[in-house]
Amino acid sequence: MDYKQTAAEVLKYVGGKENIAHFEHCSTRLRFSLIDNAKADVKRLESIPGVIAVKMTGQCQVVIGNEVVEVYDAVNQLLGGSPNPDSESAEASAAKPKEKRKLGSVILDFIVGVFQPLIPAIAGAGMLKSLLLLLGLMNVLDPDGHTYKILVQIGDAALYFLPLLVAVTTANKLKVNTLVALAAVGALLLPNMTAMLGEGAQLFGLQIKSIAYAYQVFPAILTVLLYAQMEKWFTRITPKVIRIFFVPMMSLLITVPVSLLVLGPLGYTLGEGFSAIILTLFDKVGWIAVALLAAVLPLMVSVGMHKALIPYALSAMGSTGKELLYMPASLAHNIAESGACFAVAVRTKDKALRATAISAGISALFGITEPALYGVTLQNKKVLGSVMFSSLIGGAFTGIVGLQAYVLVGPGLASLSMFISEDLPRNIINAVIALVISFVVAFVSAFILGKDHKAKAEERQAVNQLTMAKEFKSPVIGDMIPLSEVKDEVFSSKAMGEGVAVIPAKGELYAPVDGKIEVIYSRNHAMAMRTANGIELLFHVGIDTVRLRGKYFEPQVQAGDEVKAGDLLLKFDLEKIIEEGYDPVTIAIVTNKDKYAVEVADLKQVNRQDTLMVVTALEN
Repeated sequence: MDYKQTAAEVLKYVGGKENIAHFEHCSTRLRFSLIDNAKADVKRLESIPGVIAVKMTGQCQVVIGNEVVEVYDAVNQLLGGSPNPDSESAEASAAKPKEKRKLGSVILDFIVGVFQPLIPAIAGAGMLKSLLLLLGLMNVLDPDGHTYKILVQIGDAALYFLPLLVAVTTANKLKVNTLVALAAVGALLLPNMTAMLGEGAQLFGLQIKSIAYAYQVFPAILTVLLYAQMEKWFTRITPKVIRIFFVPMMSLLITVPVSLLVLGPLGYTLGEGFSAIILTLFDKVGWIAVALLAAVLPLMVSVGMHKALIPYALSAMGSTGKELLYMPASLAHNIAESGACFAVAVRTKDKALRATAISAGISALFGITEPALYGVTLQNKKVLGSVMFSSLIGGAFTGIVGLQAYVLVGPGLASLSMFISEDLPRNIINAVIALVISFVVAFVSAFILGKDHKAKAEERQAVNQLTMAKEFKSPVIGDMIPLSEVKDEVFSSKAMGEGVAVIPAKGELYAPVDGKIEVIYSRNHAMAMRTANGIELLFHVGIDTVRLRGKYFEPQVQAGDEVKAGDLLLKFDLEKIIEEGYDPVTIAIVTNKDKYAVEVADLKQVNRQDTLMVVTALEN
């Protein structure tokens, strides 16, 4: 790789040095905090030799892989800055992005932080209700019986108390007292308060609008936003000796009345208006809107923009009990991803790609599309085109028939009951038809258009008998999980390479094989080593632990050290990392995947003596 050329092109397509507020790297990625994310040309970034993938979240993350340090240093030279991300100047500049972030980036970050944690509760409760409806229609449970009604109430709890769930996630996002925020929103839901408002109540001589705040999202968000300001202000001016009771007392005393008089009605109107606009749009150009959304979902999901639709979906579900746009479009897209992956698996002669495509295709069939997107679709423009085309066709069908979803969960084969309706018995049939259309169109188009871009795929299948297979022991003690379950698309999609993931039970990382330490990354959370026969191995402790800036990590070796299997490489404070809110899963992957085949053992609990990988060279 020509590091200077790669660095120059990366710098150009992130919008130039004047668009960079802060720049650092982790073990695999260049991380840019940009002044204007819109100036980053993602497609051109992805086309640069040496760039594996690009992720646009709060940061622009350019995935380089094992040579990230060299590219980072080359970019830094072009920027005229120090290559040391831990320097005082780098620490000082780290605060700048918060001041310079664009409004859209801030809003999206807030939306994701508030609504993403709600999904498991909403999805689980909703699926329970849809399954109960199915059991009722099949006469397995009596809809008039107490058992059925109690279980339905359990399923309804998450949506009914949605304001309280939102209060918790909003308070967590704003880093204010969660329980006091919960109390502020809870005051709006009190049965006696609801009854009083229904009879007509006044506060300070002002009439309070009668609103049922159950199932509502926006009143809770506005209430906690105000509470956060009150808490911070009173904390600043209140003597420490009375702060423990005075701050929450005064915050509640101001927040709840203002919410009852102004913010609650405003949030309620906002939510109702949001849903009304979408429904009006659907009434006017319904099927076109669903079709277009389905077609662009691959691009939206790849950069996380689809999460901006969650507030609408929650609001629509709370207000009307159904959703007509996002979930139907997602069904078309998810199944299209699956069909395209299976077409690639049938057509390709590359064993590694076939395995990835089959695994990703199964995941997408059940509503999880990230492995398909990062592992297959985004790697081939014609496959991406096939997915978008079939999503458009499937989305158009769901829009034309007016498909309705009654649960907020990733649509797929296992969650089809989310489309069951007593009032619309054909709704589930239409969902099945949409599934078949999306899958078939995607499979056929991807099979016809998708070329096997691995020119030497057949040769790579042959094992090089001159090099013996190498066994890799477990680098940590703990519970092994599939790499596909790691909560980071770059690792789970195997874009960086095949390997293993272990949830550690002890904060120690050991060498799984003899080799040489090539790199210890500046934040100490990751390191790379190389075996005598050329296998390149990357260790990465935790997800996003680069943000800890080296806290809790103590390397026991240095770059250049020769190590033996079983040598202690790194100590890390497992409890502190978990307390800070980071996923501690430890990853070990073979990064020069084009030269080696990796066979992963099927184990659960692992010790240092267990063989987790067998790595064998491939012919070139």
